[in-house]
Amino acid sequence: MKKKRVLVTGGSGFLGSHICEHLLGKGREVICVDNFYTGRKENIIHLLDNPYFEIIRHDITFPLYVEVDEIYNLACPASPIHYQHDPVQTTKTTVHGAINMLGLAKRVNAKIFQASTSEVYGNPAIHPQTEDYWGNVNPIGLRACYDEGKRCAETLFFDYNRQHSLAIKVGRIFNTYGPRMAMDDGRVVSNFIIQALRDEDITVYGKGNQTRSFCYVDDLVDGIVRFVDNTDDDFTGPVNLGNPDEFTILELAQSVIELIGSKSKIIFNPLPSDDPMRRKPDISLAKKTFDWEPQISLQTGLVKTVEYFDNYLKSL
Repeated sequence: MKKKRVLVTGGSGFLGSHICEHLLGKGREVICVDNFYTGRKENIIHLLDNPYFEIIRHDITFPLYVEVDEIYNLACPASPIHYQHDPVQTTKTTVHGAINMLGLAKRVNAKIFQASTSEVYGNPAIHPQTEDYWGNVNPIGLRACYDEGKRCAETLFFDYNRQHSLAIKVGRIFNTYGPRMAMDDGRVVSNFIIQALRDEDITVYGKGNQTRSFCYVDDLVDGIVRFVDNTDDDFTGPVNLGNPDEFTILELAQSVIELIGSKSKIIFNPLPSDDPMRRKPDISLAKKTFDWEPQISLQTGLVKTVEYFDNYLKSL
């Protein structure tokens, strides 16, 4: 029986590498595409011996010509430190990259998934966020290259669907954590764990009362693949993918210190520009449409993530 061939852009990144691994486990043939701007070869080195896995070094701001059955478009720096480093390139990756991948999907008649983000909601004026909320985004702020880039990519996906009847799936991904996160990307979970393992001061921005909802990577990957495999191609999304359990940043810091038994102290710094105060997904649509909700608690997920970073630091 012919294996389904799947293209994963950003496939050597934190989330992309887990998607590649999951798809191989489901009997798919996987082509991983990455320019290694933020992706790391060590995330996929364990997959290289699999005869159904291959890597292409490529920047999706340029066209790509391959023959595939499905596309998972995950390529884009996803942490503020990385996407603000070269904001013009970030916008090119989200917008030009979407155009190129949609063009490829149209040519080969492939179903295509867009990894959108909860950042399309900006600093939300409603709570929790539902898919019909249009968002509250600063279009000229420091985060706009990512926020507005992803919003424009969603526009392109739905225009290709309406204009060319292309099979699309758009998932809005909320905060995700787990093994293979980069230790230097400035994300709150990895920051806190690294600082606590080193007994360094833990940096909390503002008063720490801003909230986030943290989804363990295995749960998120399961949700994404269930969404794409859903046989109803009329269900395009957008659909929220994240964990609805809500925690303050201060609670997260305290949990990490307690879990590790760290000597770290919590210090407070000014809040960054346009940092959203509340973030929590309403996942009713995902539950109803493809029977998905996260199963792994924050405490369980943190134990696995701490173990990964502890081993990683010891290997350096």
